[in-house]
Amino acid sequence: MTDVTQSTTVEEFEASAKAFLDANAPRKESEKKFVWGEGPDKVAVFEEKDRETELADVAKACDWRRKKYDAGFGWVTGPTEYGGAGLTAAHERAYLKLESQYEIPSQGPFTIGLGMVAPTILAHGSEVAKEAYLTKMYRADIVGCQLFSEPGAGSDLASLQTKAVRDGDEWIITGQKVWTTGAQYSDLGEIIARTDADMPKHKGLTGFIVDMHAPGVEVRPLRQMTGGASFNEVFFNEVRVRDDHRLGDVNNGWNVALTTLMNERAAIGAGGGGGGGINMYTRVIEMVRHLGLDTDPLVRNELANLLIHQKVAGYNNQRAMDKIKAGQLPGPEMSIAKLAGTLNSLRLCDFVSKVLGPKLIADSGEWGTYAWSALILGTPGGRIAGGSDEIMRNIVGERVLGLPKDLGIDSKSPFKDLKVGTQKD
Repeated sequence: MTDVTQSTTVEEFEASAKAFLDANAPRKESEKKFVWGEGPDKVAVFEEKDRETELADVAKACDWRRKKYDAGFGWVTGPTEYGGAGLTAAHERAYLKLESQYEIPSQGPFTIGLGMVAPTILAHGSEVAKEAYLTKMYRADIVGCQLFSEPGAGSDLASLQTKAVRDGDEWIITGQKVWTTGAQYSDLGEIIARTDADMPKHKGLTGFIVDMHAPGVEVRPLRQMTGGASFNEVFFNEVRVRDDHRLGDVNNGWNVALTTLMNERAAIGAGGGGGGGINMYTRVIEMVRHLGLDTDPLVRNELANLLIHQKVAGYNNQRAMDKIKAGQLPGPEMSIAKLAGTLNSLRLCDFVSKVLGPKLIADSGEWGTYAWSALILGTPGGRIAGGSDEIMRNIVGERVLGLPKDLGIDSKSPFKDLKVGTQKD
């Protein structure tokens, strides 16, 4: 990795980054604007690709990240002892702002591995795990995925049943995970398993790093109603994991999971409404103009409401991300960000559906109409991805507003012991 740590000021660092980008990537056409009827007619939450095309795109993304890492820009704020540049959040922001001006391969394959799994390894992993995986993850020598949800444990993650049984210096993991993004091209996964069935459900869990190519790991694609297969179910049949690949203490996996989940909600919440950010809203505005509805007062009012919600959510997301970049742990504001992002996506879909009417459901060949159908079909999944809306509201109510907890029951609490108006821990 090239040493950029000598660039002590943000300005010097920015000059080095610009020189690297100029030499390795073409600049975007800054003057190019969105024009209705031009370019690919495609709108979706998840970009649907066949597996061959997907793997080719992942390879391109990895090539770019390796080049960026070797030049010193792959992990700007990371600790130097684990392969990072050891610089500040201001340096990272300067690089990302510059990089956004260049044409580079999509970095989507690293959203989970670097946005959720790697920070968890840094926070809870053993020295063996940190030294073995962090550099490789940020250099894209390996890609990571998150193995949390199960068929009977989604938003109520603590009800998971995948088991990990200790066998000397190893653990044997058996169970099933579901809705795993990127499992088909991942090399390692962060998994939460039950290690003590006699403890309350939140206290008998432990986190591990698992080799996705290990004997006993089977990945199967899940077909969605959008027609694609962006997710997978993963089966573990007596998969062995070394104890130095454990994350945190035994039976303290819930705290490990919270670290990952808060980062996940930050990533989902920052999505910008339907997977397109401001470009998606620009497309909506141009659609209204194209259909001659820009003078309709009711349409204008709904559009303004849509844009205001998106802007407010963006300000909240920025505040939350600045907190993380300043070195603070993510908190309940991530649940606000995730919930706001989901609601804004639903508002966007409702608005588009009203404006397009029957054009949305019939592929007439008219540009910018039926293309929205994939987004409409994919968006409802956001209400459960990364924690359901109901769970997010509970977190906000209890941890932000200070409201009393809902009555609850777990497998160790007899139903008869719960009484209206009381709480039981």
